[in-house]
Amino acid sequence: MAEFKTDIEIARAAKKKPIQEIGAKIGIPNEHLLPYGHDKAKVSAEFIKSVKGNKDGKLILVTAINPTPAGEGKTTTTVGLGD
Repeated sequence: MAEFKTDIEIARAAKKKPIQEIGAKIGIPNEHLLPYGHDKAKVSAEFIKSVKGNKDGKLILVTAINPTPAGEGKTTTTVGLGD
C-alpha cells in the first residue's frame, strides 16, 4: 500500500499566498482587508455594503466527512470547490 502524508505534513508543505493577493484575485482592495497575520483577514463592512447589489454567488455547504488516507477532508474539499 502506498504511504500517505499526514495532515500536518500536508499543511506544512502548503505554499500560502498573502491575503492581499487572494483579495485582489477576487476583487477586494487592500484598504478593505483587516489582516490577521499574513494569510487571513476580515473584510470591511463598507466593502460588503458596496457589493450588496451584485449578482448573487453560489453557496456550497460542506458538512462532516471523513478524510481520505491522504488527509483530504472538509477544508481541502472546500478550498478545491472555491478554486
